[in-house]
Amino acid sequence: MAWLLAKKLEMTRVVKDEKFIPVTLLEIPAIKVVWFKTIEKDGYSALIIGITENNEAVLKDWKATLSKNDFSTIKEFPVTQGDLEKYKVGDDLNIDALEWIETVTLVGFSKGKWFAWAMKKHNFHGWPAGHGSKFHRALGSIGNRKPTRTHKGKKMHGHMGDVKVNLKNIPVEFVNKEMNVIGVRGGVPGGRNSMVSIIF
Repeated sequence: MAWLLAKKLEMTRVVKDEKFIPVTLLEIPAIKVVWFKTIEKDGYSALIIGITENNEAVLKDWKATLSKNDFSTIKEFPVTQGDLEKYKVGDDLNIDALEWIETVTLVGFSKGKWFAWAMKKHNFHGWPAGHGSKFHRALGSIGNRKPTRTHKGKKMHGHMGDVKVNLKNIPVEFVNKEMNVIGVRGGVPGGRNSMVSIIF
C-alpha cells in the first residue's frame, strides 16, 4: 500500500470507446518523506510525508525543518512496520508510482456549506405549496408525546458539509507525467485547490 497527496484542479471529460467520460484532474506536487513514527518510540507505525517546493530542504530534524516553512502541507499515514522499511527520510514520491495503477482510493473533505435547514441538508420534499397551506419548508414533527424528548439521530437542520469522504476503487483514466497530472473518473470531494489523499 502506498500514499500520495494531490491538489484538485478541475473537472473535464475525455473520449473513451466513443463515449464521454467525466474526469477530475489531480496534480501531484513535489513530495518528500519527512519522518517516521515507530512502534518502539510512538506506540504505532506511520509515514509522514510533506509537499515542498524546496528541493534542498534539510530533513535531518523534521521539527526544525517545519519551522523554516520548507513544507506547505504535512500528512501522516498509518503503515505497517514492513512498509515502513521501504522508505527513508528524504525520499521523493512522485507520479511515477501511479503509472500502472488502475484504481485508487481517494480521501478528501467535502465542501463546507455552513448551517443548512432540513430540506436542503436531507433532501426533504417539503409540504404542500398551495390550497391555503402555510406549512411549506418547515421540518415537521420531530418527536411524539412520550418520551417527551427528541429521539437521537433525527434528521434536523445543522452544519452541512466539511466531512471526510472516502471513495474506493476509483478508475484512473490517464496519467500525464509531463504535467504531473492524473485523471480519475467522476467527481472528487472538495473545492478547487483542495488537498486529496491518494491510496493505492
